[in-house]
Amino acid sequence: MSNTLYDQDFQGWLKQTIRQLQKREFAELDIDNLIEELKELGKSEKRTLESNLMILLAHLLKLKVQHDAPVSMKDSWYRSIIEHRQRIQKNLRDTPSLKSYLDTAMEEAYPDARKVAIKEGKLAQFGVRIPEENEYPKTSPFSKDQVLDEDFFGD
Repeated sequence: MSNTLYDQDFQGWLKQTIRQLQKREFAELDIDNLIEELKELGKSEKRTLESNLMILLAHLLKLKVQHDAPVSMKDSWYRSIIEHRQRIQKNLRDTPSLKSYLDTAMEEAYPDARKVAIKEGKLAQFGVRIPEENEYPKTSPFSKDQVLDEDFFGD
């Protein structure tokens, strides 16, 4: 087992690293672990954006394809769209550089969103029509502007 502070107490390592940076004690920094953590932080921000987009796109897609679903089902999708759109807006406000990744994130998220919408669509009950898989477009029918538009629900 390693005896480094990083391996033993991540929060302690983080506090120490911040203190060393503030005091400009660069020679004492654990550079290798700092680089890895910074890389992971960037990946984490992107994964969060993609995850929120996936859920938002899945529910927009369900509204589009399952337009004949009962109001009670649609209401749940509307609430989810509102929540995840807000999360995306916060992601983009907190990390403005993610805006340049948004197109890629949408491309990455859509296939998973489509899969989720298809699987959830197959769970329909109480006489609700189960859509055919080919009713779900293979590429996103939603533009970036529509996805970010607080008043767009695609139905």
